[in-house]
Amino acid sequence: MPRENTARHWIDGEWVGSARISDSVDPATGEVIGTYADADAEVGQNAVDAAARAFREGTWRLDPMVRSTALSHLADAYAARMAEVIDTLCLENGKLRHEAGFESHFILRALRFAAGLAVQPHGRVTDTQPGRQAMSIRQPVGVAGIVVPWNSPAYLCIRALAPALAAGCTAVVKMPGQAAQTAALMSEILASVPELPKGVVNVVVESGSDVARLLVESPQVPAISFTGSTATGRLIAQEAAGRFKRVGLELGGKTPHLVFADADMEAALATAVASCTVFAGQFCMTGSRVLVQREIADEFTAALAQRLESVRPGPAADPGSQIGPMIDKASVARVDAAVEAAIAAGAKPVVRGGPSTRPELARGAFYHPTLLAVSDSSLEIVQEETFGPVQTVQVFDTEEEAIALANDTEYGLSACVWSRDADRPVRVARRLDAGLISINSWANLTIEFEEGGYKSSGVGRLGGLASMEDFLEYKQITQDYAPLGG
Repeated sequence: MPRENTARHWIDGEWVGSARISDSVDPATGEVIGTYADADAEVGQNAVDAAARAFREGTWRLDPMVRSTALSHLADAYAARMAEVIDTLCLENGKLRHEAGFESHFILRALRFAAGLAVQPHGRVTDTQPGRQAMSIRQPVGVAGIVVPWNSPAYLCIRALAPALAAGCTAVVKMPGQAAQTAALMSEILASVPELPKGVVNVVVESGSDVARLLVESPQVPAISFTGSTATGRLIAQEAAGRFKRVGLELGGKTPHLVFADADMEAALATAVASCTVFAGQFCMTGSRVLVQREIADEFTAALAQRLESVRPGPAADPGSQIGPMIDKASVARVDAAVEAAIAAGAKPVVRGGPSTRPELARGAFYHPTLLAVSDSSLEIVQEETFGPVQTVQVFDTEEEAIALANDTEYGLSACVWSRDADRPVRVARRLDAGLISINSWANLTIEFEEGGYKSSGVGRLGGLASMEDFLEYKQITQDYAPLGG
């Protein structure tokens, strides 16, 4: 169904409006590109009721082959409209075209992997003694509340939604206002799949947090999947604990690059730059910390600085752009304030970067990459997620010191190890407190394997066989029967 001028919610198989209408803005120009119905708690409750009804009254939870078929056909529907998904991310999210393509390609793989998982929620059965059998079965928990961030909304929604549907749950997806047009396109794609019964997936967009709060508090929603900041994740976990909800949280990160003296310097440099500039540094796995061995530290830092200085900001519409805009000017101001505070606390600016002063970019939210040399790991710029194109560089001498520096943070989402030694990368990787380790690469996500964080980077896993665990409950059933000859 074609979108009207104002993007609307998708609830119980119907397009639903709101009394409040808000603007969608292109972060590269500041121009209004559309409007959207902005939800309140009443709209959210209608979505929850629809999902609960679909779970209770329908057969979705009971028919794994229907779920598998629906997920497979949803992948096909996305494939047919992938160019639109990419265009929408470029316009609304500020991503450069290759970045939007990178995000979007995960969608098809996640859906097709989940289609396979849907028919394999296997339990176990055994004879525990003569005349008695026991079995363990896995059943969907009910309605899943999925709270999606604005930084990679197209994929991060599907990453949680696909295993929830595979498990047999129904869902309410809360999309952020900054991704309203992406949400509207997603709803159209969902609506085009006849195997998805009405009410199984409900999509609500809001600029605030009323719907998100409702999902966390509601007794009708036993499972929450949230991707976002650690601060918000803590609040969700605390509130959800009151009802003992299942909570999956993928939160902040401070990804370190551990660059040893025997690294392939060219590969490490190119990837370090990309890890700072992709999505304008608005990525939970942004390579925000560069740890480099002393023997090559001066050479590596100088080369990294030169490359970061030459990165060209610009909109997705310009094929020469090398870093897109941040999501809004408030984010630009926040990141620049963090950099100023770091310099005042002792960090040395190697590349100052900062808000763009280029006239042609004045209306957008552009920020030039920044590189800071630090020697004190306690600085806030080292410890806290900046969520912008800012890197710090620290020097280490030994492997032991590199590991200690990498682990000296409350976060543990991902890390990168750069070395051509045959043994060191795996040896170091096993000692790093992070859920995803990329060796001689960065953010090498694989849908077929589990992804998630250590420490304050979250709980639970998405991707892999464990991705359904947050959405399934185990039930033990025992049966006495009369054995032959009994």
